[in-house]
Amino acid sequence: MSFSLRRGITAFSPLVRRRLAPPASLRWMATQDPPAEKTEEEMAAIKAAREARKAEKERLKAEKKAKKAAQEAANEAAEKIHEVNYLSYDDQDSYESFGDLKRVMSRSRTGRDFVLVEELETRYKAGDKVWLRGRLDSIRVKGGSCFLVLRQDSFNTVQAVFFKDKEKPEFSQKMIKYLKSLTVESIVDIEGVLEDSDVKSCSVKNVELKISRIHAVTKAAAILPFLVEDASRSEEEVEASQETDRPFPRLGQELRLNNRWMDLRAPANNAILRVQSMVCQLFRESLYSQGFIEIHTPKLIAGESESGAGVFTTDYFGTTACLAQSPQLYKQMAISSDLTRVFEIGPVFRAENSHTRRHLCEFTGLDLEMAINDHYMETLEVIHAMFKHIFTGLETRMEKELAVIRQQYASEPCTFTDDPCVIHWPEAMSILKDEGFDVGDGMGDLTGAMELALGRVVKEKYGTDFFMLDKYPMDVRPFYTMPDPEDSKFSNSYDIFIRGQEICSGAQRCHDPDLVLDLLKQKGIEVGEGLESYIESFRHGVSPHAGAGIGLERVVFLYLGLDNVRKASMFPRDPNRCTP
Repeated sequence: MSFSLRRGITAFSPLVRRRLAPPASLRWMATQDPPAEKTEEEMAAIKAAREARKAEKERLKAEKKAKKAAQEAANEAAEKIHEVNYLSYDDQDSYESFGDLKRVMSRSRTGRDFVLVEELETRYKAGDKVWLRGRLDSIRVKGGSCFLVLRQDSFNTVQAVFFKDKEKPEFSQKMIKYLKSLTVESIVDIEGVLEDSDVKSCSVKNVELKISRIHAVTKAAAILPFLVEDASRSEEEVEASQETDRPFPRLGQELRLNNRWMDLRAPANNAILRVQSMVCQLFRESLYSQGFIEIHTPKLIAGESESGAGVFTTDYFGTTACLAQSPQLYKQMAISSDLTRVFEIGPVFRAENSHTRRHLCEFTGLDLEMAINDHYMETLEVIHAMFKHIFTGLETRMEKELAVIRQQYASEPCTFTDDPCVIHWPEAMSILKDEGFDVGDGMGDLTGAMELALGRVVKEKYGTDFFMLDKYPMDVRPFYTMPDPEDSKFSNSYDIFIRGQEICSGAQRCHDPDLVLDLLKQKGIEVGEGLESYIESFRHGVSPHAGAGIGLERVVFLYLGLDNVRKASMFPRDPNRCTP
């Protein structure tokens, strides 16, 4: 080493020399022999120890995960709302107080005594415990409080309430959770205690139900085509809301009819069908009291029953059959069978491509036929008495339903005279001329505008919404109509009107078989298979007779002042609709 390099090294301080010195471990290793290689047994032992430590670590991790999962499962089980298999009222205390009912499949008679909402204020008092079943009309949950409205039969409603119980926090929490899961329009069972209250928004105003038990029988979808509340508003109410910050939705006719079951839950629409039912009941009552019997005629027939009316045809084992346009031919043959006063309530089919607000392709006919002694006025008197019974019966027996309907669809009771108000054709033509209509030679049928104008004048002149118009021109009446004995251009026929619109058509029938054949020839109608037996029944002797056919839906539609006959039909059929 050169002198200068050695001098430079010796010139370093002790601290620097220590840093430049090699580590003690290296100095030791430099003085020791290298370690001996491990045997296979030692290597295996080391590997086994390493794997054991790893396995223990995985075990502890899995154990921790399992404990966490078990805790979560326990928490979920504690919070889960189970399905309730309610079999017996006697075992009720063993069932959860909330939860969906197991599907009702006639497993047992539970013994629960369900009561009617409409009877809560008359048959029960505060403190009574009752069971109710109905639709969930609305529900509002806020914090520890719940208010819901239960609806029965469309327009009977009661408020039910639940409040958090501080002494039962877990129960209350689960009850609130279940109540939040319920959807409007679901069918629910509620048990509770009646309490005095002042509820302005329900039909039951003096009591409410404190919920102790609630179960969904069937749950409605969370998203509905529309709300029943929106379907229950009058057109005036909807129109007035359009200028506000929260306008009500307009529900079109097609939307309503496509979901008719929802539309019929609206109180007024539901009540309309109840009125329709009562019209049938009153029709039967009146005619039974006047010596009629009810018959049921075929709806599959070999030929047309009404000339000039469209007909639906169908294959009948290789031949063509028609859906009956009326029971006309058969109720006349009933007279030939010595069933001297008959009526029928049944379906009528008309294949008319008419899109008006008052026409349907299928409707319910209220038909009657009776033997007469001398004059068709005998029949008009029977019909007048029958309609008087219907009009008075609706106002007295359906007071509640009519009030609900008129709240949404405004109308007044139908006015009528004690004795039949019969307008003759010449007088009708004179009225229409005075009203500015061109009636030509007076031999044509009435238009809708003419009918309305005639109804308005008759109301002003005679004070009635209900009247009869007779002596129609023969050319506008069916072949089975008896001609006027004084002038064969006219007929012994009549239509009946409510509020200026026709609801019924009738006549004295032609009971002479040779005259029937002559009338068929005049109208260019061939005597087919369907008419042969009809005419033959007259050849075997038949009493003079008269009758009428009434459209049920049209009666309801016009009596209630509705804007469309479809509102009076449960599931209407028109040229564009054959479903639902």
